[in-house]
Amino acid sequence: MNTVLNKNDLLTEEVGLLIEERLHLTPLAARIYTTLILASEEGLTFEDIIKVNQASKSSVSNNLKVLVQLHYIEYYTKPGERKRYFRMSKYYLKTAMERHNQLFEQELYIINKITAHNKENNPVKFQKEEALVRIYREYLTHLNEGFLKKIKEIEQYKTNCRL
Repeated sequence: MNTVLNKNDLLTEEVGLLIEERLHLTPLAARIYTTLILASEEGLTFEDIIKVNQASKSSVSNNLKVLVQLHYIEYYTKPGERKRYFRMSKYYLKTAMERHNQLFEQELYIINKITAHNKENNPVKFQKEEALVRIYREYLTHLNEGFLKKIKEIEQYKTNCRL
């Protein structure tokens, strides 16, 4: 097995908790994802992941399927071997950025709906909060634009690496 941080390692727990919260993953999916982030580029076998995370085969299998479907991880086989190796998706950071950006876009959409509702149905409240809502909307728009710019840079990087 590759050198990976043990499940009980402080870094694994710290990163896992952040991933669990930010990506809305189950605790085990977040720990598996963290394990693969901290593993070598070669990745880990199914058995390695079970051993490191001390979880049942079915739990690990189900969580691996979710992580693959979300494009956070991928698997491959080595020539002549039947074992699957799991590793981070090549551009997992782009996937993470796209997910975060979706949250900003959803929040902007909701803020605009609330603002329109208050403008029509609660004009006094609308006037009181208009400046604060504008500041927040500008903040979300700025974040959205920044994420889109960086996602585009990653796309360009992917294109250049194929040359």
